[in-house]
Order: sequence, then C-alpha cells, then structure tokens
Amino acid sequence: MSDFPISINQEKSRFEAVVDGETAVLDYELDGDAIAFVHTGVPAAIDNRGIGTALVRTGLDYAEEHGLRVRPICVFVESFIEKNPDYQHLVD
Repeated sequence: MSDFPISINQEKSRFEAVVDGETAVLDYELDGDAIAFVHTGVPAAIDNRGIGTALVRTGLDYAEEHGLRVRPICVFVESFIEKNPDYQHLVD
C-alpha cells in the first residue's frame, strides 16, 4: 500500500495519484481480456518518491484481480515486471 491514494479513472483510461496538487498517471488500453499499459507519467515536482512504481503495482494488481492479460508497452512497466517475477505470469 502506498502513502498516497491511487484511483482508477475509467473515463480517461488511467490510474491516477494526486500528490501535492500534481497528478501522476498510468495510462492503459483495454482490449477484450487484455490490458495494455502504454504510458507512465510522473511530474518532475513529485518524481523520485515511488509514485510511478506504486501506480504500476496497482495497475498490475488490478489486472490480476480482473483476470486480464498484460501487455507492457510502456518501458517503465516492462522494467518493473522484469524486476518483479511475481507479476511475470500476467504478461500476454
């Protein structure tokens, strides 16, 4: 669990964390039983606080809970999965 709330914004197809008035995002695209994580963005003002990692972990946990296969298009997501073998079984 992170120190900041992360929510899913289905209208904008992204996970969001608002920290110190700045919004960090993990953008996704749904395609049937797969979810593609296409971009992770953390504003410089709140960078290096683990927010991107928390967003990715939340997105991957969401995929697992909903039986979705993961397509890690974003290099940050791909790198996270490579470093965290517990999530590798989700990769499409």
